[in-house]
Amino acid sequence: MSAALKPLSAVPRAVLAALALALLLQVLWQAGRPPPRARPHDLPPAPSPAALRLMALGDPVALSKATMLYLQAHDDQAGVSIAWRDMDYQRVAAWLQRTLELDPRSQYPLLAASEVYGAVGDPARARLMLDFVYARFGEDPNRRWPWLAHAALVARHRLHDLPLARRYAEAIRLRATGPQVPPWARELEVFILEDMNELDAARRLIGGLLSSGLITDPRELQFLADRLDRLNAGSAR
Repeated sequence: MSAALKPLSAVPRAVLAALALALLLQVLWQAGRPPPRARPHDLPPAPSPAALRLMALGDPVALSKATMLYLQAHDDQAGVSIAWRDMDYQRVAAWLQRTLELDPRSQYPLLAASEVYGAVGDPARARLMLDFVYARFGEDPNRRWPWLAHAALVARHRLHDLPLARRYAEAIRLRATGPQVPPWARELEVFILEDMNELDAARRLIGGLLSSGLITDPRELQFLADRLDRLNAGSAR
């Protein structure tokens, strides 16, 4: 037979008081603790190309898209948001490179580099992204020129680095020569030279574009001719 339960009144008051005090202290201790904080995880090193080929299972394009989703989700982890300036941009560049190796025709990694990660407020990190775009542009200039054009504008207006902007614009003019490249992309260098007050160089460049035969649109030809006339009129004053 089990022992009969004693009524609460049979418990000594000292024991009840001790239990109440212990409960109160437990509540106060829990209330005084700081709320749990989610800790961000560093972006791991990008997998090797060989490892990615094994992971692709014959579908590298699908893995390229999944890799970009993973990278973009890293700055918004569960319970914590990571500022871009706190990310390891060397590793970001490596992950972007891997996505391009999986799908060389994808434009998304270059868009992310120039317009997303390149918009960071840290000039050093922004330059790293712009240089990544410049390096990858050389692998397929006629398809990747839009992102280098955007990089030139970022260098010109956000970084205020006109020599760097001219370097990018010059690369577009010299290497993006396919028929699908619009004339304004090749003319971008002219505007940067004018910003640099390199007016003689701007005049020579316009003259070269007019005589190259690469520009056939009458409106573009007229635009360049008018701009050359303005530059010549300015130098004659």
